[in-house]
Parts: sequence; C-alpha cells; structure tokens
Amino acid sequence: MIHVPEELVQSQTKYNGEAGRAFVAGLPERVEEFLGRWGLRVTGPSMYGMASLVLPVRRDADGTRAALKMQLLDEETEGEPVGLRVWDGAGAVRLLDHDGATGTMLLERLDEARPLSTVEDTDEALGIVADLLARLVAVPAPEGLRTLGDIAAGMLADVPEAVARLGADDAAVLRDCAAAVREVAGEPGDRLLHWDLHFGNVLAGAREPWLAIDPKPLAGDPGFDLLPALMDRFDPERFPWRFDLLAEVVGDRRRATAWTLGRVLQNGLWDVEDGEPGLDPEQVAAARILLARRA
Repeated sequence: MIHVPEELVQSQTKYNGEAGRAFVAGLPERVEEFLGRWGLRVTGPSMYGMASLVLPVRRDADGTRAALKMQLLDEETEGEPVGLRVWDGAGAVRLLDHDGATGTMLLERLDEARPLSTVEDTDEALGIVADLLARLVAVPAPEGLRTLGDIAAGMLADVPEAVARLGADDAAVLRDCAAAVREVAGEPGDRLLHWDLHFGNVLAGAREPWLAIDPKPLAGDPGFDLLPALMDRFDPERFPWRFDLLAEVVGDRRRATAWTLGRVLQNGLWDVEDGEPGLDPEQVAAARILLARRA
C-alpha cells in the first residue's frame, strides 16, 4: 500500500477534474506495476508536488538509490523526459528510465530535504539559479516540444476578454505586458527552457551541488524562464539587481524584459481564468518596475 497525500488528491481534482481523479485512483496499481517492472523497492514515505507523486526507491539489481515519479500526462508534463534526456544530467536531475505510455519516470535521487529555498541568502540562491539557467538554456530545443511562439499567440488572443474582467489598474498592466510581448513575438527563440525554475525546484545532490528538477520544457527565448525565481522572496528594492543578474545570463536585456512581462501576462491570464478578483500584487509590482525601466 502507498500513501496518496490528500493535498495531491485535492490539486488533481481542482485542476484536472475527472482525469485527475482517475489518475489518483490508479496510483496504487501503477506503483505496483513499475516496482515490479523496474525491480524496485520503496525505501521511504511518499513525496508529492502539485501534480505528481514521488516515491524514494532502491533498484534491486545494483542498489542504486532513485526516485519513482508518477504524474498525469498533459501538454506540460509530456515534455519532461524529453528535456531531461537532452540535458543528460548537465544542470538537471538525470533520467534513469521512462515509460512513454504513462509518463512514469525513474530519476536520479537527490536530497529532497535540501531544496535551494533552505539557502537563507536570497542573492546567493539566485546566483545558483543563474548558473543553472545558463547551462540549461545553452541547449537547442529538440523537435516536437510545445513552443513559446504558440503560447504567445494564444496569450495575445486572450487579452481582450481578460482585461474586460479586470479593474482599470490591473487591466492597464495586462495591456502593457501584452504590448511588450507583441514586440518580440515574431522571434520566440529556440532554446530548451525549463519553464518553472525557482528555489523549490532546485535540490542538493551528490553528483553536483545543485540540480534542477520538475521541468515543463518548451522551445523558446530564455527570457521566458526568469520570473519564477525572481518572485521567490520578492523584494521591490532588490528586484532590479536580481533581474539584471539573470538577464545577463540570457544576454539581451530588452528581450529578457519583454518575455518576463510575458510571464506576468501568462500568470495574469490564468488568474482571470480561475476567477480571481485581480492580478497577483507582487507580480503587478514586478511588472511596473520593468515597464518603468523600459520607458
């Protein structure tokens, strides 16, 4: 028997409806299948995120410590093994095995008790993210991944309806973010992006001091990868320096600014879709700092 945390049940039900409930219901059978298929034994309690169940395991054949990850396949998660294979452990957790039909993965075991969020100095932690980001986005995206060009086109198409549902101040921010995206949408980039690189998605490891986990890969401009880490412990006074630190990695501050505003746009559109009364105040503050610098 495995423990499926109630938080995972709730998030799957909220975001994925019937498909999420079916995924949760099938987890015990799936665990048993892959423990047998890959010759694994569970060595500790279940771990989980918003979308996945992870079990610490040991491979019987050679004693390798690993992590068995199960998640619902969708347009975001189906690219994870693709990206991990391309990176092959360079800045990211290593993929040991994968089942394409279910998306189940066997991953290198990292230290889940030591995420980057345990580093108290935010600037030091962001420097670690910058080093990882530089390595990850140096790689061209393989064929077949979702693309930033398609995502940007979809966002811009959704803006008129979204701004009509917001108050004047939030609507103005969303329109300004959309205007910035329009300037760069014709050159969406071709790098392999992590998409969710923040302090909680970087873990300490034995092979390397820090490695990225849980990517939602896409092909695009590296500037689209900056915002998640910048919103960790958001500080308006330090935000410009921290933005410049990450923007230096991607090399073009103008494009990095536009695509970071694009991430604010994406999150804002999701807020509206979810029925939130307004945009996230910290992301609005970040967007206004960037918009003022653009001006």
